Amino acid sequence: MRTRVQAALLLFVVIAVAAFAVPLLLFTASDRTQQLVLARSADLDRFAALMDQAAATGDTSAVAAEARRYTELYGEPLVVTDTRRRTVVQTGGMRAADPAVARLLDAALRNQTEHPSGALRPWSRGYRMFAEPAGTGTRVSGAVVLRASVGTAADEITRRWAAVLAGAALVAVACAVLARAATGWVVSPLRRLDRAVGQLAAGLPPEQTRAGGPPELRQLATGFNRMARTVTAALEQQRRLVADTSHQMRNPMAALRLRVDALHTHLSPSAPADRTYTGVTTELDRLETLLDDLLTLATAEHRAGELTVTDGSGGHCDAVAVAADRYRLWEPVAERSGARLTLTSAAPPVPAACTDRELAQIADILLDNAIKYAGEGAEITLDCAGESGSGSGSGYAVLTVTDDGPGLGTDELALATTRFWRSDRRRESRTAGTGLGLAIAEQLLAGRGGRLELTAARPRGLRARAVVPRAVTGGAGGIGGRGEPGDVR
Repeated sequence: MRTRVQAALLLFVVIAVAAFAVPLLLFTASDRTQQLVLARSADLDRFAALMDQAAATGDTSAVAAEARRYTELYGEPLVVTDTRRRTVVQTGGMRAADPAVARLLDAALRNQTEHPSGALRPWSRGYRMFAEPAGTGTRVSGAVVLRASVGTAADEITRRWAAVLAGAALVAVACAVLARAATGWVVSPLRRLDRAVGQLAAGLPPEQTRAGGPPELRQLATGFNRMARTVTAALEQQRRLVADTSHQMRNPMAALRLRVDALHTHLSPSAPADRTYTGVTTELDRLETLLDDLLTLATAEHRAGELTVTDGSGGHCDAVAVAADRYRLWEPVAERSGARLTLTSAAPPVPAACTDRELAQIADILLDNAIKYAGEGAEITLDCAGESGSGSGSGYAVLTVTDDGPGLGTDELALATTRFWRSDRRRESRTAGTGLGLAIAEQLLAGRGGRLELTAARPRGLRARAVVPRAVTGGAGGIGGRGEPGDVR
């Protein structure tokens, strides 16, 4: 915006300076040309008077001597003739027989004055011709032709134009400096406001926008600060509610588990008592898992907001190495569940624009879901490869988990990343899960500018693709991220 405003102001400055300078340049050239014409006209009048006097007395020596002295002094030739075109005097190499001179003499003998038209310019060179009749009234007693050089006048016009252009340049520079200062005065508050809006949109506490600039912008900044404080307080209260709930309920949950375990020793050894105890501990496990996932989701959402403000910069890892590490961790888990996990990652490193801990957490979520819901005897494939991006992008690192289990229907795929959503078939099977795993993975990917793609596999099953922008430089970065597999859904 600042560039556009400055460009508009500079265009206005150029037009204003040009509107002032161009007429001034034309006026200086016209004024100097007029001075030249008046000076040479005065000289012609003097020679015409001398010729008229010589015609009356018959003595032309005075006009001839004056013409020669004039040419010696100014270097401008003269031709003077009587009414019969007889040459009285001709100086400086100019002759009455020259065609241009003859034409002017004829016009002067017809009582016509000839002065050059058109203003001079700095690049004007050569000479201008003047002609004037001698005599009084309608009586012509001779003709005078003068060839005047324009070099001196053109040089003076050049100096005047240089002074005008220098002054115009100084005015333009001063106006440009003032325009830049004025633009900064107006645009700087808008930049701060835009940065604060971006932070607020990402769910982060925005910096207080300093009121500055015009009164309207100061009022806008003050209003935005009030709104930002209100919105930030509401978001922070919501975030703290989730985090505090997860944290504060851990102690009561731990105490409740201890009491239930202590109560178990006092129960009679009967099947109903054992079923009741098992049901209570199962629900306690599920509640603890739900609290953990809520805290993880809140952390992922906060982290995604931070990465949105910073354009997802910071951290990179080798996606192939992370996939191999998670395969070694989850392969025994899949075997115990009766499933078969295979790794088909590409050999060359695939640099991903995220930390290895983030990518490992995403892989854990996808593998846990596949092992948990594909069922016994399922074939699960973990694959990591690079994909080329469209346009000028550097491409993507794609981690894919495919299973041949029952999969999800078309309507269920659209709801799979919704918080706490679980398929009706999963509820009936009583498979442990909270319905938050895919939502957490989606938030982690969104913070890095990636996406989670869920599609049906062929001929059956589910394909989950975690697409992350490829890092500009390779190498592993971030935090280790070598945790144990657990229930993340």
